[in-house]
Amino acid sequence: MSTPTTPTLAPLVVRDLTVTFGRRTVLDGIDLLAQPGRRIGLIGENGAGKSTLLRAVTGALPATAQVSGTIERPDDLAFLTQEPPFGDDDTIADVLATALRPLREAVAAVERLADRLDEPAIAEEYAAALDLALAHDAWDADRRALLAAEQLGLDHLDQQRRVGSLSGGQRTRLALATLMTRRPQCLLLDEPTNHLDDDAVALLVAFLRDLPGVVVLTSHDRVLLDEVCTDLVDLDPVGMGTDGRGGRRYGGGWTAYAEARAAARRRWEETWAAQQDELDRLREATRIDKSNVAPGRGPRDNDKFIHAFKGQNVDRALARRKRDAERRLEEAERTQVRKPPTPLRLATALTDAGTAGGRMVTVRDLRVDGRLRLDTLDVGSGEHLLVTGGNGTGKSTLLGVLSGRIAPTAGVVQVGAQRVAELTQDPVFPDLTATAHDTYVAAVGPELAARRPLRSLGLLPAREHPKPVVLLSVGQRRRLALAVAVVTGPDLLLLDEPTNHLSLSLVGELEEAIGVSPGTVVVASHDRWLRRRWEGSTLALGS
Repeated sequence: MSTPTTPTLAPLVVRDLTVTFGRRTVLDGIDLLAQPGRRIGLIGENGAGKSTLLRAVTGALPATAQVSGTIERPDDLAFLTQEPPFGDDDTIADVLATALRPLREAVAAVERLADRLDEPAIAEEYAAALDLALAHDAWDADRRALLAAEQLGLDHLDQQRRVGSLSGGQRTRLALATLMTRRPQCLLLDEPTNHLDDDAVALLVAFLRDLPGVVVLTSHDRVLLDEVCTDLVDLDPVGMGTDGRGGRRYGGGWTAYAEARAAARRRWEETWAAQQDELDRLREATRIDKSNVAPGRGPRDNDKFIHAFKGQNVDRALARRKRDAERRLEEAERTQVRKPPTPLRLATALTDAGTAGGRMVTVRDLRVDGRLRLDTLDVGSGEHLLVTGGNGTGKSTLLGVLSGRIAPTAGVVQVGAQRVAELTQDPVFPDLTATAHDTYVAAVGPELAARRPLRSLGLLPAREHPKPVVLLSVGQRRRLALAVAVVTGPDLLLLDEPTNHLSLSLVGELEEAIGVSPGTVVVASHDRWLRRRWEGSTLALGS
């Protein structure tokens, strides 16, 4: 009997998946085929169901969800959520040992069973154990665990430190270390680059490219989608589909897809316009009568007999033409594409101009114990400043100090803005049961909400306004928080990781709006796409 030398990798197959919560349908008839070696990015507007699809595949949807369709998934599946699922009381050593345990057990099983291959009943068990060990490169697992911890900056941490004491970035790095150790056959990732700096993202990219199994991920990181993905699946495609033929799938990364999507939108608009012209022509044809045959010409005296004789033929010809026009009109109305909806567009300026000239922000010898040290910072009125730096360097802390949300331990901080607005990474709303509309009114006041209603800002679709905040996606909540931040026309706007969780279409519009904002804008971001195209000044913390 032959001994297996190559593990068998299974695809992920989703057929006609529909997920509803009460009367709200989140996914409707979704099909997805993810073959081993393919790395698929899920994209779409906030609320299109990207995270829901990943949770459905893992069986992690809440009990309130109604699910239909079929899902065939590899047995060896791992899911990296936006909040890694470690217990707060677990230690770093516990988490890494849990990842290593099944691989060590697989190696031990292969070695134990190899001495008993002459027993007929052992061969099949040995083959299964060997397949498992080969699929995960189990003999190299301990070395990978040590290397991953070192590369991700976890080796200097106390291995007995509790997970609950780690920062968001450290927890994500720990989760990534377990995945690099385990090398699952099917890996799902939900916004994996959140909280990761450039070095960690580079490790993630290399790991995903090298993984032989199935990879499905959601991400707002356009550079990651370009660097990693072999295919993109749009859960919110334009009318003629991502591929121009009604399909959702595009073979390639973000840059090429964005161009293809724009072209598909143009084709949809052009097709609809041409069809409307044809429908108008056919409707006019169904209204034809005798006067249209020879308008302005009546029969002459010596022509009356011939006209009467031919009149019957004219009537029959008119009837045929009308029936033909009506038939073609019916067919055209049945097959016409739907009217392209007006896309949601950012329809508000992010800032007011504020006071012309002078300094907007002055910082000297700023200290926030354990979080930030900054000797000097001057930001002029109307300046656009990008704050960069690795995890833990104090980017969010600096924005919190400038907004007045965080009190400094020492130093001088002077802010000359009349109106300051801050978008935090995790917006907090006082009442999650209130609707998005009511939350907006309560935050900005009834008078301003009447003058600048939520629907006028182009940030949150009108269909989401009556929903309780608790039912909004993370991205939709950030849209709502951004609306509250900008509606007052601040002259100092503080944006902490503004591209996180937002749809890729809105991210592009937001970046353009920042570029033309007349007021002062301070952005803290690890977004590589934004940073590569930034034209304002830059402050690198921790360098």
